[in-house]
Amino acid sequence: MGDPGGAKRTILLTFEAAYSGIGRLDRLSYRDTPVHRLDPRAKVVATMLFVVAVVSFPRYEVLSLLPFFLFPALIAALGDIPGGFIARKVAAVSPFAVFVGMFNPLFDPGTVEVLPGVSVSAGWLSFASILVKFALTISAALLLIATTSFPGICRGLRRLGMPPLFVSQLLFLYRYLFVLLEEAMRVVRARDMRSFGSRGTGMRVFVRIAGTLFLRTVERAERIYGAMLARGFHGEVPSMRREELRLPDAVFLVASVSFFALCRAVPVPETIGRVFRGLAG
Repeated sequence: MGDPGGAKRTILLTFEAAYSGIGRLDRLSYRDTPVHRLDPRAKVVATMLFVVAVVSFPRYEVLSLLPFFLFPALIAALGDIPGGFIARKVAAVSPFAVFVGMFNPLFDPGTVEVLPGVSVSAGWLSFASILVKFALTISAALLLIATTSFPGICRGLRRLGMPPLFVSQLLFLYRYLFVLLEEAMRVVRARDMRSFGSRGTGMRVFVRIAGTLFLRTVERAERIYGAMLARGFHGEVPSMRREELRLPDAVFLVASVSFFALCRAVPVPETIGRVFRGLAG
């Protein structure tokens, strides 16, 4: 016989793992490193330009994307962010990218010449391009959160001119994600304490848990909103921090933009290959 409580423990561990992962990402953002001390606006703009440069490559370009891995690698190293942690987060959401591109080999049966005399299936090449672009953009976004904090990102977006309502919604979504996970863990633990063996499992119980969680979150949201109104909330979350752009911020932004432009305009792998062939000849 299988363990009747295995499914319950799996659900609880899933919620706890999600809460721990998000909490660790938030804790990493409060370290004191040269990357953490940069102005949030500089990091937000650099990350946006990085994403634009990566996704602008044609679907059959894979080798030209490889130099872009230098940017997240340097940010992780200078920001003292564990590379394995970021890699595990990227791998956790990678099935979405796999699902998006898994049919490319079937619908794109042609061939593309990647090197002189070397041809590769166009479908598999575009599939690899999707995976590489996904890994680059997601890792850059995670590193932005890990070196800035989500409130810092929202503060930077607001100072860049984003609408206050949009920024407030992003901030509330992130803050109360922790509240939602905590409520979910409380409900699952209460269900485990009131059930035995195979009781407390099945779709009917799952629907009841989801309904209870929904009611609890709505009630808490109403209480929180009432408290915010009582404290003078008018649609924008105030901040006492006032960052100023300094020389290190400008140097970081100029260096990042120059690197992106170089990698986008110049086929770096082909150039390196030609240099090595010239030296060998």
